Amino acid sequence: MHSSPMPPIEGLTAVIEAHRSGSFSAAAEALGVTHGAISRRVHAVEHWLGTALFERHGRGVRPTPAGQRFIADVGQALSAIRDSADRWRPRQEMPTTRISIVPSFARLWLIPRLPALQGVPPQLRIEPVIEHRVADLGDGRVDLAVRYGRGRWSGVEARFLFSERLFPVAAPALATALGGQAQAARIAEEALLHDSDTSQWRAWLAESGVRFRAKAADRRFEDYDLVLAAARAGLGVALLRSPLADDELASGGLMRVSRTVIRNVSGHYLVSLPGARHPAHERVAAALLALTVGLRR
Repeated sequence: MHSSPMPPIEGLTAVIEAHRSGSFSAAAEALGVTHGAISRRVHAVEHWLGTALFERHGRGVRPTPAGQRFIADVGQALSAIRDSADRWRPRQEMPTTRISIVPSFARLWLIPRLPALQGVPPQLRIEPVIEHRVADLGDGRVDLAVRYGRGRWSGVEARFLFSERLFPVAAPALATALGGQAQAARIAEEALLHDSDTSQWRAWLAESGVRFRAKAADRRFEDYDLVLAAARAGLGVALLRSPLADDELASGGLMRVSRTVIRNVSGHYLVSLPGARHPAHERVAAALLALTVGLRR
């Protein structure tokens, strides 16, 4: 019988391995010790417990009924110890790259593509930082930023991600009423949906020789994704910025109402501090540039 409150731990691992492998010789090889060491460790546990755990036969060992029950209990206990260690052991997480983006870019483009960017299982860790203002990369809050414009910002390095094409879309009922190939002058009669900048509507209408005139029925929203939400609700016609919002067409919530397409003078750029080449952040930058390579036209 046992004289100490706990069995020798190395003995328990020998018992478990002998049961798993079916022989002391195989257990010795797995644990990197001698056959004699396994035999002594198992014997020490049996002496502590006061009963035999294994029946020896010519080709190996098999557990006794008492051994089966004891080994099952020990296996659960060791598993609980491992689980506890996993919870308390400091995690060696991969570095996080924080990217400043506006809400519409996050919802429409980045978030749906995070699994592809990070990998499955994750090889990169990207934390979107959602904000309306232009991020100050120098304050250390974010590592990269996606900016929308013409790429001319002082004090930063801007790498081109992708450009956009603009064409009008509406909810299915309104799109059907407009016939799918409406003239620009006809579309201009509808409520036009836009954000704080009307230059895109002005440019699209001008392509067909139509002048933009603001109407009481027009609606203005701060965020582009709200512009699209209003269009889905049937409140008017919006300009779809492709490929940023291509998923809106794919879902069937919006339909094209004209074949006229113009190029947006603004595009999306990945912005970083000059000379800032942190390896983890550069891997994220490379992944973003690779994902958008087919969109840079």
